[in-house]
Amino acid sequence: MFIILYRFKVKPNRIDDFKKGWRGLTELIYKHEGSLGSRLHKNNNDDFIAYAQWPSELIFEASGDNLPDVANDFREIMREACDEIEVLHKMIVVEDLLRNE
Repeated sequence: MFIILYRFKVKPNRIDDFKKGWRGLTELIYKHEGSLGSRLHKNNNDDFIAYAQWPSELIFEASGDNLPDVANDFREIMREACDEIEVLHKMIVVEDLLRNE
């Protein structure tokens, strides 16, 4: 598995907009691009951290061409809601003990 870790500095008055854009775009990427989904977290600095999971780096690198036009609307919502968007890490899973219970 391949993982991307993102950090979002969200404007305080735009948190709901950001979450709407993140959820909409994430669902489209899952449905149309083959991702395994994502989790959104909030750290102690009020930054949002997203953990996106892919079956492989190749699938991640090949993604982007299958999204419907509405994906651009969700991207724009996220961009406008954020002061900063950053890729923190790209990683390969070595061991996986995470459970969904």
